[in-house]
Formats: sequence, structure tokens, C-alpha cells
Amino acid sequence: MRQDVENNVLATGTLQAIRQVDVGTRVSGQLKSLKVKLGEHVQEGQLLAEIDPILPENELRAAQANLTALDAQRRSAVAKARRSKLELDRQRGMIVKSVTSRRDFEAAEAQSLADEASVIAFDAQIAQAKSQADIAAANLGYTKITAPIEGEVVGVLTQEGQTVVAAQIVPVILKLARLDAMTVRTQVSEADVINVKVGQKVSFTVMGDPDKHYPGTLRAVELAPQNYSEPAQAQSGNQSSATTSGTAAIFYNALFDVPNPDRNLRIGMTAQVSITLGVSRNVLTIPASALREQDLDGRYALRVLAVDGRVESRQVRIGVNNHVAAEVVEGLAEGEAVVTGEMLAAGTAPEASK
Repeated sequence: MRQDVENNVLATGTLQAIRQVDVGTRVSGQLKSLKVKLGEHVQEGQLLAEIDPILPENELRAAQANLTALDAQRRSAVAKARRSKLELDRQRGMIVKSVTSRRDFEAAEAQSLADEASVIAFDAQIAQAKSQADIAAANLGYTKITAPIEGEVVGVLTQEGQTVVAAQIVPVILKLARLDAMTVRTQVSEADVINVKVGQKVSFTVMGDPDKHYPGTLRAVELAPQNYSEPAQAQSGNQSSATTSGTAAIFYNALFDVPNPDRNLRIGMTAQVSITLGVSRNVLTIPASALREQDLDGRYALRVLAVDGRVESRQVRIGVNNHVAAEVVEGLAEGEAVVTGEMLAAGTAPEASK
């Protein structure tokens, strides 16, 4: 019979924001003020929160004072080095005329070299002090936490008055996300992933509105399974438990994006996803159960009821096959009757292709 035939992979996915960032602080201190609330839309660069700046301000003042003191000491060292150089020049002229001793000349030379080295040492200390002052200024700037992206506040993890410690990890203050579009992370089984390709059409529904289908196009199929990025110890534990139970389900993530202008789609929603592997419209089809073995050329054997009532073998080329109905591309004419395995077992009449 002629009909539309479509081959789909059904999978479950999870909705994520198309972009989400954790907003943290690089300095320790008390959260002095929180400028935004949960659900608020913010612009990139907008002030979100402030850490108490007292400690960074004191550190900056101390660094600047140290820099000022070192600069004054360097000027004194430069003046001393200049005097030592003049004395060395005077001693050099006098020794030529043999009116000074070799010891006095060598003492003047050593003093001049020492004073020049002192200036160089102060230069290094000043460079280090400038670096410390720059770090202190940067830390003071870090007390003002701004939005790295435009989006919505989807999580508030720290409250006003709470003390945060930025030691080895960055404490998270807020979570921001772009919700104008969503990413669907679809879990595809290892049995199906070999047929799933970038560019294939997809659609999905969510539990809250099962009648609405959201269309999309696959943009990525991850090469490694879901738990591949987990620590080795966790993977070993998962494998051990899987081996004990006798089964180990492997899934690969397929990703696609969908517009979300009305903000109806939310982070964490479950998506029932249908990935279209192939579709043909108004084509000649037969029951997939009529197909028998496949040869090296890709053709399938099937049984056809001849005009005289005999059952004969035929080779056909198949297009889209969803394992219920199969598109016949070549080898069978419309109206011919095919024999399915179920018919042979039950002794029923063959079914005609139309």
C-alpha cells in the first residue's frame, strides 16, 4: 500500500539553558549587599553584589605606602651613587698624578659599585611593590561583582551578611542563565546512536504540554558516553556495580537548541524526543515482517504470491524502514501480494502491496 513512512529514534532528554554561568567572588569577605533577586533579568556588566571592601582597601593603602617609601629610598640611593661616582672620578684623576694612594682609589671604586648596586636593588623592590599594589587594586575591584552575561538570575546561593572564603575554589554567589533559547541534552542508547547524525530533524514534547511539539535540528552528538568525564574512581565504581547486576546501560548525548521566547521551557524539564532518521511521503510500502534475509548488495528477500497462486522468491531494495512498514524502492510492483512470516505461521492470505 502507499503511505507515509517515517523511521524515528525515541529518547528522553533534559532541558538546559543555552548558556549558564556561575558568578563567584575572587576575594574573601562578608557579602555586604546583594543587588538582584531570583528571577530578575540583568544586563551584561550590571552590578550584582558587593563584598565588604575594608580589607582590600587597607591592603591597597599599605601597598601604596610601601611603594612611596621605596621610591624615596631609591632617590636617596641615586643621590648617594652620584656622589660616589664623582669621588671615584676625582680619585682616578689624582692617582694619575700620584697625589693619592692606590688604597683610597680602590675604596672609592668599591663604594661607587656598591651604591650603583643599591640603586638596582631598589629598582627591583619597586617593581615588586608595584606588582603588589596592582594586585591589591585588582582585589579591591573584585569586591564589586558584575554580570558576565545578559540573562536571568536562576539561583541565589549566598545571602547578605554571609562570609565567603575564596581559597582554593571560587565561592558561587549567583547563577545566571540565558533562557531565550534552551539546549536539549538527549540520551541516545548505544543501539541507536550509530544512526543518529548531526543535521537530523528532531521534535520533542514536555509533560506540561504533551500536545505541543517543539521542532529542532541536531547540532552535536557527543563521541563519548555520559559518564566518560566522571573521575576514574567513580567510573570504576559504576562499572563494578554494573558488572554485579549483569547490565550496563550506555547512553550518548545528542544536543539541539530550541527558541524559548515565552519562557515556557525551564531548566531541568524532561523532554520526550523523537529523532527523524528518515521519512518518505506517499510511497509503496509492505509490512516489515515480510522481509527475510539481506544479501551483500543490500537487497532483501521476500515471498510474493504469483498470478497462478504459486509463492515465488523476490529480491527487493528497501528505503525507509521503521520495522513496522518498509518503503519499497525497487523489485515490487504496486498491487502484488507479499507473504509475511506471521501469515505463513497462521495460514492466512497474503497481503497485497498497493
